[in-house]
Amino acid sequence: MNEIPLIPRQTEPERLRGRDRLDLIHAEIRSRICLLDYPPGMRLSETALASEFGISRTPLRRVLARLEDDGLLRSVHGVGTFVTDVDYTELAQVFRLRRELTVLQTTLDPVPPSAALIASFVRLQERGRALVDAPTARAFAELDRDTFLCLLDLTANAPLREMSEALYFRTARIWLQQVTASQIDLMQEIEIYNDELRDILRALRLGDLDALGHMRRGHISMSFARMPVLIKAP
Repeated sequence: MNEIPLIPRQTEPERLRGRDRLDLIHAEIRSRICLLDYPPGMRLSETALASEFGISRTPLRRVLARLEDDGLLRSVHGVGTFVTDVDYTELAQVFRLRRELTVLQTTLDPVPPSAALIASFVRLQERGRALVDAPTARAFAELDRDTFLCLLDLTANAPLREMSEALYFRTARIWLQQVTASQIDLMQEIEIYNDELRDILRALRLGDLDALGHMRRGHISMSFARMPVLIKAP
């Protein structure tokens, strides 16, 4: 279990205070876990994190406790806080639940796609095309994360948004781990994903959320089928 130094982020907005700031710190640490900057088994230093984000250890512990509730960290009394290992049996079940919730994200308290949302999605599609010429697993993982968060704006149902986001980030690092281990073909995944982005953008422009939800469910199902470690999990 290694402990790596943390690099201060110059983008940390000093103006943020209270809950907004803790939400930002939570999202940042969560992103580092899901992008494998903090790999499974790594011990996080409360002192280093508190110093980096400019907060005391008490509010930081609230953030870490929240990440523990998310299933991304585990606290060992008297030892420290560690990034969790991936439990493929559990995460296969989470993945299947995510697949079913996807349709609800476009049918439960739906929000019509705005011009701003469509513009954001056009930029996501441009990033997907750029990956063909400069493919990296990390950039792909970041694109998938941002696509998910963008599409989450299609529902106004707060509990559904919260549950969907938590489940997404519990499964997000599985794909990246398999690509890193050369168990998944990165270029093939990029090509498939660009086809998906094209179809989703078409549905957004038509305002056909029903079609979009079912397409997304199909995309997640096929993505699941391309992950051998999840298929083998009971």
